[in-house]
Amino acid sequence: MRTRATNGHGLGNLLILCGLLFGYTSGWTPIVVKNIIQLGPQITPDVTQVSRDGGYSVLLNGQIIWLYDDTECLDRDGKQLSFVSNTAAYAKDANKNVSTLVDFGVKPAGKDKKTGRTNYAILADTTVATGGWIGFSEDELDFNDKRKGIERVAIWPGTSPTPYSTSQAFLFAPLVYVDYQPQDPSKEYQARGMTLISIAASSSGPSVDRQGDLIISGLQVAYGGFSSVLGYTSTAKPQDLNARDVYLFGMTEAGLQLARASVGHLTDFSHYSFWDPTQLEFDQKPPKLDEKDTQKIYLPGTFSSGSIFYSPYFNTFLMIYFNKYVDSTFRIRFLDLNTPVGDDPIWPKQGKRGKGIVPEDVEALVKYAWSPEQELYKSPPAKGGFNYAGMAHPEYFNRQYFAPSLYSKGTSAGERRNLWYGSSLVSEKKAGGDGRHLLLSWTSQLRGGFGSGIYQVQLAKVEFDTIPNNGQGAFPSATVSSSTPTLSLAPSVQGPSITPAAPSSPHPLPSRPASTALTSAGSAGRTAQQRWKLGLSALFEGCGALVGVLVLLIDWVLNYEVW
Repeated sequence: MRTRATNGHGLGNLLILCGLLFGYTSGWTPIVVKNIIQLGPQITPDVTQVSRDGGYSVLLNGQIIWLYDDTECLDRDGKQLSFVSNTAAYAKDANKNVSTLVDFGVKPAGKDKKTGRTNYAILADTTVATGGWIGFSEDELDFNDKRKGIERVAIWPGTSPTPYSTSQAFLFAPLVYVDYQPQDPSKEYQARGMTLISIAASSSGPSVDRQGDLIISGLQVAYGGFSSVLGYTSTAKPQDLNARDVYLFGMTEAGLQLARASVGHLTDFSHYSFWDPTQLEFDQKPPKLDEKDTQKIYLPGTFSSGSIFYSPYFNTFLMIYFNKYVDSTFRIRFLDLNTPVGDDPIWPKQGKRGKGIVPEDVEALVKYAWSPEQELYKSPPAKGGFNYAGMAHPEYFNRQYFAPSLYSKGTSAGERRNLWYGSSLVSEKKAGGDGRHLLLSWTSQLRGGFGSGIYQVQLAKVEFDTIPNNGQGAFPSATVSSSTPTLSLAPSVQGPSITPAAPSSPHPLPSRPASTALTSAGSAGRTAQQRWKLGLSALFEGCGALVGVLVLLIDWVLNYEVW
């Protein structure tokens, strides 16, 4: 039997929040940065001059592919030569120079009147309404033609792709309505929804193929728009080690929401399930897009861009991101394996069955709390205003970028390593371990303003300090099986031939500032018993029995509950 005098969520969760905060104060191992080197802008020698934003990446077939949102090519006087809503490039020689790119679809675009030299631009023989690296559907082409000069549909990559083998990746890319002259500035960009694309790499350049038109409606959370992580299916199900689930993170005004889908059902939204923090389980009912109740948010807070990935240096998942406070600052959290959510015996302290986690253990993302937010690096803004589109690129300085199961079946455990990229900055021998160094990127506004802005992707390298041993094992080593199965997926991607593009202007794309208060990760939405259990544990460990008893007494007085 269970009776309730008032809604007991408030103090029950305050109990957890108190406990987590006190626990973290006394026992939490923070991530420490040893050194940061600002590397300057990316270099684009194939074009005369380029303004573009975004800057997302993936390693496939030994090539690092960089993706960009709106891309405008200019002559030496700043006159527009071409403009498209997305482009792709290869890192020219990622081992020797992390900054230089090779662009594709580059065309001659007339002569410079002063020097007589030929101008070169990306996709210079098409328009923003008809072309781009990711192609438009027939409906989108028709819309852009009919609404020319008023509004357009844009396809922006928005985040880094997720590999599902060492040669192929997928990406949920936002479809956006762009109003050229919005009466309400807040409606300059309106979400149409998410499309799914598959990506491959060949000697002739990166190829792309859309897997359907509108996979997720603009009336739903933009799942996958923040980040996606691929791994094993739930331990609660019969284990098929060749099956995979994708955890899809989407941003809302209140924080991050989470959906899950099997690889085979990514194109069918009706097969998705959605994390319900109040029940600590996935449910078939999607949350409301405008949900403000932090009890019903996977991770309350504020986010505008970011990356979630497994770090072989820390042996856990990292989240690196910009929030919406337009202060140009990278934030970081780690999945704290010392803070399990609930009391699942498979997921105790120290990771799965107490033995850490491996890259495929994506279920850990709902079994442990995220650490409190830390500032990682404040990137220097340019004259045009704040930086945005902050991203991490873990394929650099890391030979364990691919999860072991992404390699082909015949690959031995010792060969399941990619090449080292970034030797010009730090050699593998001197790096101190895979993932100790990390490449960051952001979009810098050289000149702000809608229709006249100039944007540039900048880079920096972070070196983390040695991992402290505080006796808590916050970053435990994982036990990795040498017989990890290999994921086999769809046949190889045949991307369409890319036809070039032109006119209009890029956008300062960041989400607008929000005043959402930051809440401790993993504390929202548990049952009363689970809230009390976790609160008690954290309180007694972090701030002692006396404070724990006082808080429990207050909760009992204000919220009479019988279990």
